[in-house]
Amino acid sequence: MASPAAAPGRDTIAWLLEGEPSVRFFTLTRLLGEPADGAAAAGSGAAAEARRRTMTEGAVPAILAAQRDDGGWSEPDRFYTAKYTGTVWQLLILAELGTDGADERVRRGCEAVLRAGQDAASGGFGHKHAAGGGCTHATVIPCLTGNMVYSLIRLGMLDDPRVQRAIDWIATYQRFDDGEGEAPAGWPYHVEMCWGRHTCHMGAAKALKALAEIPPERRSPEVRRTLDAGAEYFLKHHVHRRSHDLTRDSKAGWRRFGFPLMYQTDVLELLGILAHLGYRDERMDEALALVASKADAQGRWKLQNTFNGRFVVDIETRGEPSRWVTAKALEVLGAQ
Repeated sequence: MASPAAAPGRDTIAWLLEGEPSVRFFTLTRLLGEPADGAAAAGSGAAAEARRRTMTEGAVPAILAAQRDDGGWSEPDRFYTAKYTGTVWQLLILAELGTDGADERVRRGCEAVLRAGQDAASGGFGHKHAAGGGCTHATVIPCLTGNMVYSLIRLGMLDDPRVQRAIDWIATYQRFDDGEGEAPAGWPYHVEMCWGRHTCHMGAAKALKALAEIPPERRSPEVRRTLDAGAEYFLKHHVHRRSHDLTRDSKAGWRRFGFPLMYQTDVLELLGILAHLGYRDERMDEALALVASKADAQGRWKLQNTFNGRFVVDIETRGEPSRWVTAKALEVLGAQ
């Protein structure tokens, strides 16, 4: 097992707390241990205040200002294909930024994606809109379903029956095949790029990320089984390697850290999911060392991968120290 990472320096924490409110909220709750409701021992309420400010300063209000009257951010038939300005992507970014799901505008956005993107027959999410509402049954895919379940849970909709059906979809259909044996057949496994003999890493990552957001006491036996299988899948790959040749990366781009990642993933996100689930496994050590090696002399990590220029509002700057990447790296290293 890797030795525990050193605690972040006061200068680094101060720098994170100087960022926009969403970063401040993450830092206070995930790195400094303040309760999300702000009921800290000292009664400061700093986290609650940061979350309130998230709704009025920075990226979140800029995204909400671009919302359409129907609750979405694009025409219903482009809810997914408008990359990365469509409804799917705005909800994912809002969830990543810790947006308050009780806000009426956010609720309307959640309803818009449920109308446009959920398959009424199965509960999964697909990428093509059907004329009568929802997505076409044949287009349900794992990465999108995972991203939407993650987003809707983060935005406060865990108890919604439609979200529960989407969770059931993941627990029922998500596979973690490793290139051995016959490929699964029939719907939804007909989309070869998502399944085949080797499961798409992105789909597996987003499914695992989604189910990890369910509080432990709320996880059904099927959800726990899926979480165990997904975690073992990535541990078998030493997070970012090819399981059948651990000297090779699964994807070279996974070494370049970014935020937000949309349908893609990277080493930092995968480690964050495993850490959130409580995993401390020696098969994570190489990936943890990679994360630690990317810190600069000031204890900060750069934004190396971004979709800026394609978002409603850009988030940080490529090649510059990133508060989001830094905060997530410190969380992962501090969990070991």
